[in-house]
Parts: sequence; C-alpha cells; structure tokens
Amino acid sequence: MKIKRFEDIEAWQLARELTGKVYALTSKPGFARDYGLKDQIQRASGSVMHNIAEGFDGGSNAEFVKFLRYAQRSCSEVKSELYVALDQKYLPASEFDAVYEMTGKTRAKIGAFIKYLLSCNHE
Repeated sequence: MKIKRFEDIEAWQLARELTGKVYALTSKPGFARDYGLKDQIQRASGSVMHNIAEGFDGGSNAEFVKFLRYAQRSCSEVKSELYVALDQKYLPASEFDAVYEMTGKTRAKIGAFIKYLLSCNHE
C-alpha cells in the first residue's frame, strides 16, 4: 500500500490507539488528580503520533527518520511514566502491562519503519 497521508502509516495508527489508552488511564480516580504526571504522560503519548505526522511532511527521508526517532523517545518516556503511575498505585499491574506492551509494540513498529526508510536511501 502506498502511503499518501500520515494517517496511512501503521505506526501512527498504533500511536493514536496508545494515546487513547493513556487518556483513558489518566481519567481514573487518583491518576486524574495527579496533574503533573497526567499532563506529562498525555503529552508524551500524543508526541508519539504528532512526531510521526510532523516528520511525514519533512521533505526528505532523513528528516522523517529524525522525527520518527523523536517518536521512539516519546514511547520510552511513556514507559517510564507508566512505572510512576504503577508505583503510585494509580493503575493495576494488568493495565500497566497492557499499555506498556502497546507502547513497546508502537516503538517497534516505528523502528521497523525507520529501517525501511533507511533502506530506501541505499537502493
């Protein structure tokens, strides 16, 4: 499938789903009142999808890859913030595990897309 819009990118689709899950988690009692953590994890999850979208219009594969790497870093930030939420007992281990796994899957999909884009530069 040819990618014509950033919405066609599987990694962006996963990032959007991840952001939805993070927003659902942060609306729960306890978590919702920790305004600093809530804001930070929401921003980090949104940053994953936003960097993919922004990089898509970067004009070159090199520029796109730079933004995809930012998106990967935001995935790592979400993972770290999930630990804070777990340690503060804002979410049960099962929800932590599910969102942590989704974050890892999103990060891996972005990594695969980076590899693809870099391979296009050498063909």
